[in-house]
Amino acid sequence: MSFSKLGCSRGGRQLFQGIDCVLESGCWLYVTGANGAGKTSLLRMVCGLAPIESGDICWSGTPIHDQHHAYRQDLCYLGHLNALQESMTVNENLVFAAALTGTAPDATQTQEVLAHFGLAGRGQQLVRHLSQGQKRRVALSRLALSQARLWVLDEPFVAMDEAGVRLLADLIAAHLAKGGLAVLTSHQHVDIGSVPAQLLELRA
Repeated sequence: MSFSKLGCSRGGRQLFQGIDCVLESGCWLYVTGANGAGKTSLLRMVCGLAPIESGDICWSGTPIHDQHHAYRQDLCYLGHLNALQESMTVNENLVFAAALTGTAPDATQTQEVLAHFGLAGRGQQLVRHLSQGQKRRVALSRLALSQARLWVLDEPFVAMDEAGVRLLADLIAAHLAKGGLAVLTSHQHVDIGSVPAQLLELRA
């Protein structure tokens, strides 16, 4: 993945400009900056949820706006909100999330992942009946089942206990070890495996 002369403004104010960056397989980008510097705006652009004002974001050497479908299949997003359907079961949420990328989770793998995140036997339970901590672990399970190469994570550690933070950090580390990539913002410093962060500090 690469950014070339990337720029963004909001309400007539320049947030950042001239951003150049190359992220290789097995690496992760830690986006930092003061509040209002444009961290979430940058991640929204990477996800294709906001227009690119200037410059380009390329995936496998091609601008993302020229390969919407292929890029979406390679992308998985996790924010500080869980983005779960409360009226659906845990399993239905996982199947639905996979279907958006044209895949279907293996039942055995799904059970193993749920057990890993302390949700064994919860597959048929409605999400609305889960605690906030359990809902967060469903979101992590969705990430673990994703076949996407690129993970975009906006404040993924917010409101998580120490065990949850370590589960997610280990999950990201395993993803990188398989050649995946990650772009994330976080107000708290978290060590992710043995791979040092590639730092991108946003300044207007």
